Amino acid sequence: MSNEKKKQYLRRYLVAKRCIDLLLEQIESLRENKMSPSGTLDGMPHGSGTSDLSGYAARLDELMRELEAEREMQMVTYREIWNQVKKIPNATEQEVLTRRYLIGQSWEKIAVEMHYSYRQIIRIHGAALQHFSW
Repeated sequence: MSNEKKKQYLRRYLVAKRCIDLLLEQIESLRENKMSPSGTLDGMPHGSGTSDLSGYAARLDELMRELEAEREMQMVTYREIWNQVKKIPNATEQEVLTRRYLIGQSWEKIAVEMHYSYRQIIRIHGAALQHFSW
């Protein structure tokens, strides 16, 4: 199996995490839009100023259900990838894959955190991909 396919498999968790972040942004935006007053200041009467919250509540409920479903899928994906990474016999290779694909760190941050040079981290990553299979 190619290294590109392995990377694609490993990236699934961070993709799921970004989906959750996007849903959280949508929920926050929906809440902000509902909480901030948006009156029309044209001098004309517009009724009591109350609005129907049923559309808001339905949309919020829909987003919350979608968020919970995404979170469950994210955890399943995380466990699946983590279990495969743990099968690599070398702890350093495991750590590089974990930091890159489950934590989402940059190559530079991984190098600093692990006290290796950037080039060494890239080499370790290559070796880890050679040992990785699912």
